[in-house]
Amino acid sequence: MGRSASAAPAVMVEVEDVVVRISNPDRIYFPGVGPGAGVTKLDLAEYHLSVGSGMVNALRERPCMLHRYPKGLVGQPGIEKVHQKKVPSGKPSWVETVSVHFPRFDRDVDELCVTRLASVIWAVQMSAVEFHPWNSRRADVERPDEWRIDLDPGPDADWARVRRVAGVVHEVLDELGAVGYPKTSGGSGIHVNVRIEPTVTFADLRRAAAAFAEEVRRRAPDDVATTWWRKDRDPAHVFVDWNQNTRDHTVAAAYSVRGVPSARVSAPVRWDEIDDCVPDDFTVLTMPARFEALGDLHADIDDHPFDVASLVEWAARDEAAGESPIPSAGSDHGAP
Repeated sequence: MGRSASAAPAVMVEVEDVVVRISNPDRIYFPGVGPGAGVTKLDLAEYHLSVGSGMVNALRERPCMLHRYPKGLVGQPGIEKVHQKKVPSGKPSWVETVSVHFPRFDRDVDELCVTRLASVIWAVQMSAVEFHPWNSRRADVERPDEWRIDLDPGPDADWARVRRVAGVVHEVLDELGAVGYPKTSGGSGIHVNVRIEPTVTFADLRRAAAAFAEEVRRRAPDDVATTWWRKDRDPAHVFVDWNQNTRDHTVAAAYSVRGVPSARVSAPVRWDEIDDCVPDDFTVLTMPARFEALGDLHADIDDHPFDVASLVEWAARDEAAGESPIPSAGSDHGAP
């Protein structure tokens, strides 16, 4: 990786049975990363090819928002990041979409719906760096099939604390009989994905996630926060962000690159690796070899669906006791 930033002709990339044209292949997206001038647009395409089956597994059939960086990594002077929900016009016919409704604006939007690797490479051509899928699939967008546990460290929380909280999460999941699939967030935290039966609403999944978060807090009160308002949290605590299970809230997919200077990725890890890894272990430079050696650590997630009914019961218990971290009806909880 790491080519010259000078102008270069487009590169044609063959993916499955289609050819994707990569324009400006030498545009630098991550300056200073790697042996040359930095990671280029073509490097990003090659990265996604190298982890292709894992990326498609994480995105398959899900509405997907893109974080696009038309001129490269955010932070360069004059560069803006674009949060792209609507698929750009002029897409190839083989790029599939799914229509989702946004009540706040009373409009329907066609979002990218990945069913094949070529669609991922096309999105890279459209300057996408981050892929943020919904936790529901297009067969029934209103019924989530993935519960997401987001361990979001406060500004004074170190990685050791995140690791400890991950261990408690694993313990509670095991007791529930739920199979969790951890990954680094690509930032400073950890995500754990759990496949669930698509039988509950987003509102009930959010309630269930909040009840789970409260149980983790009870077991690790010196490390965990669940309260919604940031001002009420200890900055050294890890927020178990139950609100990520709200409709249209998304997190970076497994294998997604993140828009941070080191070109980290959101990397699936085994539970027994968490104590020995740090987020910077997983970048666009290191992940291809790891993927080749280990394959997709989330490959069998669909084989282990969990029924969240027991957690919905926990939620009802906590609500009755006044212990739910979800703000009461009518309060403003749109922003922490």
